[in-house]
Amino acid sequence: MRSIGGFTLSSSSPKNPDAPLTDYFTTKDGETFAGLHLLIEVWGSKKLTDPRFIDQTLCEAAKAAGATILHSHMHHFSPFDGVSGVVLLAESHISIHTWPEREYAAIDIFMCGECDPHLAVPVIKSGFEGKKIFVQEHRRGIVQSA
Repeated sequence: MRSIGGFTLSSSSPKNPDAPLTDYFTTKDGETFAGLHLLIEVWGSKKLTDPRFIDQTLCEAAKAAGATILHSHMHHFSPFDGVSGVVLLAESHISIHTWPEREYAAIDIFMCGECDPHLAVPVIKSGFEGKKIFVQEHRRGIVQSA
């Protein structure tokens, strides 16, 4: 087993402790799970209408977290100027939906394996320059012991 950023990467299957690593589940505080899902709310940002800027910021955030970018796509809605998009990662995804008329963005970061999605948060804070940013963490795919 390896430990990275307070997380222990599982080196065996929960059903067979002697089996080789078959997934990217992690263990933290005695709990094994698929990955961390951060729900980020950005309020008071004026930088929510430019798909190219949003794509660049989210890709920088992915790199800061140690993720591997596979593809990204942003869609610019007209005439309302909102943007929805996703950065597809080998370790899962980052998605965004913006409401520029309310200066609000909803961002999801879901990552598994050795990535640390918390390292993406400062890039998002700096890039979007929101007045208020809220982050909730959820563990996804919690392994239930029998």
